Amino acid sequence: MDAKLLDILVCPLCKSSLVYRKAERELVCKVDRLAFPIQDDIPVMLADEARKLTAEEVEALK
Repeated sequence: MDAKLLDILVCPLCKSSLVYRKAERELVCKVDRLAFPIQDDIPVMLADEARKLTAEEVEALK
């Protein structure tokens, strides 16, 4: 992922910052507990494409 792109991307729902999880190829919004997939180096920032995170997954990010 391009570092400049990561700096400007925010959650499409709440506009909070995202956590880049390189190994999982996803961007995570802790507030909404959603993980947005990255496909072919392009973030898919659609809520219906996002994976819901468990409380344990969110806690592990802290």
